[in-house]
Amino acid sequence: MSEPLIAVFRGGVSPEREVSLGSGAAALESLRRSFPHVIDCEISDRSIPEGIVAGRHVVFTTLHGVFGEDGGMQALLEERGIAYCGCDAISSRRCFNKDETRRIAARAGVPVARGTFARRDDFRRSEEIFSEFGPHVVVKPNCQGSSVGLAFVESPEGLARRLSEADGDGCIVEERIDGREITVGVLDGLALGVVEIRPKSGPFDYANKYTKGRTEYFVPAPLDVATTASIRRHAETAFAWCGCRDFARADFIVGPNGPVFLELNTLPGLKETSLLPMSARSEGLDFEALVRRMILPAIDRNRRPIAAGAARR
Repeated sequence: MSEPLIAVFRGGVSPEREVSLGSGAAALESLRRSFPHVIDCEISDRSIPEGIVAGRHVVFTTLHGVFGEDGGMQALLEERGIAYCGCDAISSRRCFNKDETRRIAARAGVPVARGTFARRDDFRRSEEIFSEFGPHVVVKPNCQGSSVGLAFVESPEGLARRLSEADGDGCIVEERIDGREITVGVLDGLALGVVEIRPKSGPFDYANKYTKGRTEYFVPAPLDVATTASIRRHAETAFAWCGCRDFARADFIVGPNGPVFLELNTLPGLKETSLLPMSARSEGLDFEALVRRMILPAIDRNRRPIAAGAARR
């Protein structure tokens, strides 16, 4: 066979399984319009499906959350020498850790929100933390995606309660910045169009993100030229400094002092109505063209002879 089989991984074992199934279904349909050999692989455990082999298969993964974005599946693929699209295991693990991503972005000169990493035992310091970053703070799991576990806290008591519920990976406590929610896709290291996200009520949490009709999107975002350029530059910088490859999505909030970086999503949602496709469409890339661009670097890596256990960069 002159062309490899493209294996679309979807589902997974995280709380974001249903989101991944939807992303994977959309990618699968699109890829089949561009490539002759595409197979559907629904993932239900922490393993590579039987029969996926190096050289013969190239993986298009849409696994979100734990064992999807955290480098777990990527590490298994690298151990077997199987080419796949998206960030490698190291950069995936790095970006899944919000605290590490924040620190890298800050070193690169990208503005980040004032905040701190906290563990469950830090509930005893809730008054001290709240007084430093309040009067309103955002609490989010350090290693989780799709706004899972995101909370807005208005008191030291509320913060103590949230911290006492933190999992072993801890959480991030940040000042809450009142501003405009912004996201931008990055493809092959270059920023795409800037998207503004406006929930009709409340914050852009899990419910507003995945409930139809609860959020409006503006593409391109109605921002001045300088702010738009700054967001795109910061997205490209964070992408490069975190060692990303192929594609990602960077999230920001534009407050009174300009854009502030929030996080990098290395495997963003991939339905046609998802944020990365929105960002791409504003640059003239329809969904089919975007998905094709996302897989092509992995197909190229598959052509290079490489030993199992090494990342195909």
